[in-house]
Amino acid sequence: MAGYVQRPSQHESLAAAVTDLQPTAIVVGGGPAGLACACLLALENIRTALVAPAVAIDQRTTALMDPAIRMLRYIGVWPGTIQQHAAPLRHLHLVDDTGNTLTAPRLEFSATELDLAAFGYNVPLSELVPALRLRAIELGVTIIEASAESCSTSGDHVTVTASDGHSFTGKVVIAADGANSTIRSSAGIEVEVTSFDQSALVTSFAHSASHNSVSTEYHKSAGPFTTVPLPGNRSSLVWMDRPARIAQLLELSDADLAAEIQLETHGALGRVTNVGARAAYAMRGQRAKTFGKNRVMLIGEVAHQMPPIGAQGLNLSLRDAAHAADLVLAHAEDPGADAVLAAYDKLRQPDVNPRIFAVNMMNATLLTDFLPATFVRVAGLTAAGLVPMLRQQIMRQGLSPQTNLPFAMRTG
Repeated sequence: MAGYVQRPSQHESLAAAVTDLQPTAIVVGGGPAGLACACLLALENIRTALVAPAVAIDQRTTALMDPAIRMLRYIGVWPGTIQQHAAPLRHLHLVDDTGNTLTAPRLEFSATELDLAAFGYNVPLSELVPALRLRAIELGVTIIEASAESCSTSGDHVTVTASDGHSFTGKVVIAADGANSTIRSSAGIEVEVTSFDQSALVTSFAHSASHNSVSTEYHKSAGPFTTVPLPGNRSSLVWMDRPARIAQLLELSDADLAAEIQLETHGALGRVTNVGARAAYAMRGQRAKTFGKNRVMLIGEVAHQMPPIGAQGLNLSLRDAAHAADLVLAHAEDPGADAVLAAYDKLRQPDVNPRIFAVNMMNATLLTDFLPATFVRVAGLTAAGLVPMLRQQIMRQGLSPQTNLPFAMRTG
């Protein structure tokens, strides 16, 4: 038709916008870590694009400790509407429920011991992710709803090719595209993988007794069974066990699963009812051999993955995101330079590696019948209860670290 001008598609418009923008940083991945990093960069006027497909609503919750909450406040999404759906974590109990002859004493930690009102909050991802995404848009992050298929480095820039065929070029790529990251592979970064003969059942449930803001981690012979407070008389659950057992639990009726949960909690939360949606995840661990290479920084599960023990996973990932943002800001002229990537790797390895080791060791000692290993676990937990300095160290490093924190976690 004469005079007809075809309007560009949404992807073509976004591609043009990113080309005009000439981003300094390209964040790949739309989970909490990727979105938080994009927000932190945009807050400092770093030209930022985010490449991530639209994702389904995640019904899981995550325990975010005080430094992570401070970062959310700094970004501008906390308390907002998120806190209305979150529950404070004021106490943490560790219970040796292995049934072994040799058992550790019950450990009870309180946030008041660190002069905190709460260690943190249990936050639904269904509230956190949309809030971060909306904030990223408000801050001017250009979002491309596509998957990243590869990246390539040439001189002082790096190019990301998306699944819609468009390419985007910047100075540095921050990879947050999950444990099976295509960006990590494109950058030539190898990973060390650890397999566990375990799966995790994730759900939530109502209970007749109050949880009193207590998160309880029961150490059982096939892995931890952890209840975490939600608003009202409701808690979320992460139940690690052998894959066959988890498969059986998935097949139970809601009433039968509620009865099993009530047995495993020894009635501590009263009568269990109204089990929510459930899902299962195979357990594995992995660690990238370097967290930065070829103008790519790795954050979150792209860099490290571990079993859900001690609320380390996303808290560690958010520290990755904030440290990456700090370095990009400090070296904005060329944030993908080898020296910057080496500095990021040097900064993150001492934080990540000891936590992976501790979580894996705890998990391994639960799964073994080897008496010396059991003795080491029991002795360590007993000492944590009896030695005040060790107790403080565990709380500080495990629940509310205050050293080597990125800027947003120190000031939020």
